[in-house]
Amino acid sequence: MTTPLLEVKNLQKRFLASKGWFQQPTYVHAVNGVNVTVNEGETLGIVGESGCGKSTLGRCILRLVEPTDGEIVFQGNNIRTFTKADMHNVRRNMQMVFQNPFDTLNPKLTIQHILTEPLIAHHIPKEDRQSLIEETIEIVGLSKRHLSRYAHEFSGGQRQRIGIARALMLRPKLIIADEPVSALDVSIQSQILNLLQDLQEQFSLTILFISHDLRVVEHIADRVAVMYLGEVIELAKKEELFQRPMHPYAQSLLSSVPVSDPDEKKERILLTGDLPSPSNPPKGCKFHTRCWACMDVCKTEAPLLKEVEGRMVACHLYSMAGE
Repeated sequence: MTTPLLEVKNLQKRFLASKGWFQQPTYVHAVNGVNVTVNEGETLGIVGESGCGKSTLGRCILRLVEPTDGEIVFQGNNIRTFTKADMHNVRRNMQMVFQNPFDTLNPKLTIQHILTEPLIAHHIPKEDRQSLIEETIEIVGLSKRHLSRYAHEFSGGQRQRIGIARALMLRPKLIIADEPVSALDVSIQSQILNLLQDLQEQFSLTILFISHDLRVVEHIADRVAVMYLGEVIELAKKEELFQRPMHPYAQSLLSSVPVSDPDEKKERILLTGDLPSPSNPPKGCKFHTRCWACMDVCKTEAPLLKEVEGRMVACHLYSMAGE
């Protein structure tokens, strides 16, 4: 039986949007009751529209953003109860690769210094640091001669390789990759994705891969969770989801993926209306204002995420069918 490395239980994050003297405070529900597990050695893809809460979810798991409620169980421990000192030790096994590598690499430091910082912070013996740095920079496809350079001297793909090297320096168990290839050219994207897959096999990494690009997720993920307005509305194996999505939102999302064959006919499902405000979401199912299969119950009752045909789906269409 596969052991979950990470379990997220009813995770919630609310941001204070406005507060006045004579009015109730308004909150943005960025993450609203998310439940997911990530098994050792697998890649779980998180997809959804911009603003659905997928990046906030990744930051909450690392506690870079403090969750409002819920549990984050990593290697059997609920790290939401950990102190800052405890989290310092945990983060040796939990690292993040960010979307824009240029913004996350200090322009005043050489690559040598950037890769040394996590080793100093986690008290790696000084005599071991240089060999570890040189080994890691070569693993990601660069060389020792690059260590004396600065971030602005590299291309976007090379910067992302450096970002991956920094995340890999401590040999973590879990890497959260937040849109790691969205800022790169398509030709470079495939190189970075292949690098992540090679590193996963070499170091037995577990990856939480966040992206809005479904083609990228299809290439790298084992399972996929679809998010909408802070909630997971479908969770399935990659093959099952891409062959037959069940939730109406997942169907519309996957219908937007371009096909490589110009002669292939594909029905495009266009959604009406705009994405509702996360500070004032609609009652019932949050997707009902844009859903072509909306029923009366959808407007009053929020569907629960339930198992349907071997996957998890939050939709009244299948809840009623099961009854």
